[in-house]
Amino acid sequence: MTNHFSAGTLLRGVGLACAFVATVSAASAQEITLRGASMFDENHAFTKTMRRFAELVNEKYDGDVTFDLRLNGELGVEADYVTFLQQGVAIDYTIMAPSNMATFAPSIPLMDMPFLFRDQAQWEAVLSSDVLKPLEDELLEKADIMVIGYTGGGVRNIISNAPIQNLEELNGFKMRVMGAPIQAQIFSALTAAPSAIAYNEVYNAIQTGVIAGFENEAASIQNLKFYEVAPYLTLTRHAITVRPIVMSGKTFRNLPEDLQAAVLEAGDEAGAFGRELESREDAEKLQEMVDAGQLTVLEFEGRDELLKMVVPVQDAYAESLGATDLLTAIRGM
Repeated sequence: MTNHFSAGTLLRGVGLACAFVATVSAASAQEITLRGASMFDENHAFTKTMRRFAELVNEKYDGDVTFDLRLNGELGVEADYVTFLQQGVAIDYTIMAPSNMATFAPSIPLMDMPFLFRDQAQWEAVLSSDVLKPLEDELLEKADIMVIGYTGGGVRNIISNAPIQNLEELNGFKMRVMGAPIQAQIFSALTAAPSAIAYNEVYNAIQTGVIAGFENEAASIQNLKFYEVAPYLTLTRHAITVRPIVMSGKTFRNLPEDLQAAVLEAGDEAGAFGRELESREDAEKLQEMVDAGQLTVLEFEGRDELLKMVVPVQDAYAESLGATDLLTAIRGM
């Protein structure tokens, strides 16, 4: 039988992970429960995609599977999710940013590197192919976390508490970035002053002046009301998000073979569903915030210069990972 814990209990109990059984109910195929986690509410594309994943699994599998999806950060933030997935405790599946898995798989943030994709067509071509398989293999080997699909599609821009429209105004901009070093390296090359701050601390950090802003996509800005403390959005368009749908390897291996097959098929199809959904909703949500007077949207003057400035950083990063061929393959699509 699956045990239930409060978020506080779970966070305190990470060090005792080995004392817990896997979160898959093993009594019989009819009693399997898969636990999911979302930092957002029902309206967010990640949550909708995970709901669709559950529907697809149940369509493809003859047995009964219960999906217990916890919302609104009940089980912590993505850094917690990685630990739980890696240990096979409390969370069986979720959607998260690759950069948050860098502790276990140093190469995985390559798929989330700023300015990696030139446009939506290239992004879709990469995620519909197997070009990222070397990164998936590393994540499974080093973290025991499986990629079962790819969603994403939000266009990431800079959001700030004062207007930023050019390189001069970007210079020295104190901003939060995700934890993977490549994120800080890219924005440092653009003369900003990046630092890694926990996602759940960003709002207060802007409010108190620790940082002046950060970078994100429209859905998260709207969902967590970041516009209240950072009402300016600059269209740097530095990333089209890649968000793996992941499952604990320990969980997956405990599933019946026919359910494993259903999970893999459902993950692939849910990813395509999520990519279309998030890409469509991204522009809609941004416009909603503009229409409501919550955000002022600014173009970035000389964006082409940004693309040139980051190439040496991207090349050096790929070389350090032994992933030069992978970066070349992505650029060639």
